[in-house]
Amino acid sequence: MAPLRKRRTVADAKGSQENEGEIQNTLNFDMGPESEAADNGNDSAAGEKSEAENEHGTEENKASEGENTEGSRVVVKRRRIVKKSEDGEPNEQNDKPAGTASTSAPSAAPAPAPSAEHSSAPEEHQDHSSYRKPGQIPANRQAKFTRKPNQNQTKRTYPVKSYPVPDAEMAENAVAATAAAQENSGSTAAEDNANKPRLKINDLTVKSMPELRELAMQYGFTADDLAPMKKQDLIFVILKAHTEHGGIIFASGALEILPDGYGFLRSPQNSYLPGPDDIYISPSQIRLFNLKTGDTVYGQTRSPKEGERFFALLRIETVNFDEPRIAQTRVPFENLTPLYPNEKLRLETVSTEVSTRIVDLFAPIGKGQRLLIVAPPKAGKTILMQKIANAITTNNPEVYLIVLLIDERPEEVTEMERAIKGEVISSTFDEQATRHVQVAEMVLEKAKRLVEHKRDVVILLDSITRLARAYNQTVQTSGKVLSGGVDSNALFKPKRFFGAARNVEEGGSLTIISTALIETGSRMDEVIFEEFKGTGNSEIDLDRKLAERRLFPAINIKKSGTRKEELLLTENELQKIWILRKVLNPMEDVDITELILDRMKKSKTNEAFLASMNAGTAGME
Repeated sequence: MAPLRKRRTVADAKGSQENEGEIQNTLNFDMGPESEAADNGNDSAAGEKSEAENEHGTEENKASEGENTEGSRVVVKRRRIVKKSEDGEPNEQNDKPAGTASTSAPSAAPAPAPSAEHSSAPEEHQDHSSYRKPGQIPANRQAKFTRKPNQNQTKRTYPVKSYPVPDAEMAENAVAATAAAQENSGSTAAEDNANKPRLKINDLTVKSMPELRELAMQYGFTADDLAPMKKQDLIFVILKAHTEHGGIIFASGALEILPDGYGFLRSPQNSYLPGPDDIYISPSQIRLFNLKTGDTVYGQTRSPKEGERFFALLRIETVNFDEPRIAQTRVPFENLTPLYPNEKLRLETVSTEVSTRIVDLFAPIGKGQRLLIVAPPKAGKTILMQKIANAITTNNPEVYLIVLLIDERPEEVTEMERAIKGEVISSTFDEQATRHVQVAEMVLEKAKRLVEHKRDVVILLDSITRLARAYNQTVQTSGKVLSGGVDSNALFKPKRFFGAARNVEEGGSLTIISTALIETGSRMDEVIFEEFKGTGNSEIDLDRKLAERRLFPAINIKKSGTRKEELLLTENELQKIWILRKVLNPMEDVDITELILDRMKKSKTNEAFLASMNAGTAGME
């Protein structure tokens, strides 16, 4: 049977062409040049089949009966195509007639024809050209495999692996529109919420436990309900009850972005420790306002919905104390230009504060300074840092002050919180080294974000030695251990922390005043001090001999000083300080400090002290 079906009669071929023309005229279908080529192929096939017209008559009748079924398939398929074109979405791949597919296939024996008993189409609709040959793709599946030119390649007008300009413009317009919508909704919400009771989370965090319990009882809680709760849990239930009573909540904190893309606002009162009162920020808000870890965000929050655990940020009011749009165009900290400090932080306050007056003359501190206070135990470094912090907040109110206490005693943390007006972040010695590292990195990121907004930040770190110890415990071991058990990779991040201090040409500055411990009996502390000894551009040395003689501040004036001090002092002050150092150089360290303290106490200001040098230099000698 197979050889007999290889040939077709001329009559059948002509009938097939007539059917094609009839279908085309009936459906008003444009078959295109490919269809014409297929018709030519059918003519040639008909010529070949005419040679065996008399030889295989009986078999041809069976084949023609089977071809009726295939012809009916063509009719149905064409009707479906026309119906799709009437809907407005023609299928270009299925618009080809069935005969077109057969012309592109390789020459091979056609498939067996269907039996006559399954054919129900009339004889005039027979079509032999739609037979599928072995290896040929069926017509109803050609659309999946037909290759089209890549539209992205044909329409691309920008370099490969770069962002298209229209998309960038659309993104900018979307950001601007979203920001404008948020501003409009914010103004409307502010008007609607004007009469609603407001509550700030930061006001609750500074309250004591008895005050929080008393406030919670006003919302209907009993003493038995509040007894097992910790402070953060107590704040959470107060906030939730406040929203249930129709109030609105505002919160601020330092943003910490987690690896999954979302973030939380950590409270500085909790030293950025995760807690139930943290505020959730969605990834869309982070991308919209170009937020980073360390950003100080303030905005309105909402209570958690069903299935949620945290309060969520509803609307952002400020980012780093500026409008949110400023954060979208800021320059990254790493791209800012560092300079030597050229603006002095004046520390002189009252005549009785001799410590800050001595520092102001012999080791002046500028905005962007990297100061290292070298201190043995019990030399008065904590008291000196407290006085420096109070002097900065008094004379330089524009400076944002952060005190970072690493591996310190809890009582010293409480004393520092009560002694200064700035922000105190601590991680006491009873916490893990990973906690020390997390707190330090959070403080550094917050300071960098403020500098990006052209603000002056001062960090008082106590101490860089203990921070290096914490990194030595948490860093992945490299196999290279220095003297004292210090890993070679452990000092990289502490140096990066200390090296972040700089004066920025574009505006803003980051000043870091850190202590370094010596004479502790630990070889590790000595190695750490030697590594940091040349990294600072200012140094204050505290002498144990002076502290043992109860001379405070126990500052070794010979060893203390600042690089490029001519940028911070006036010409008159600079000349007199150099003369004074020249006169005091032959004297002993203890005698120098005693003499300076005595003369300082007799003068009310540093200006008066320097003015008295014209007549008193000979007396000093």
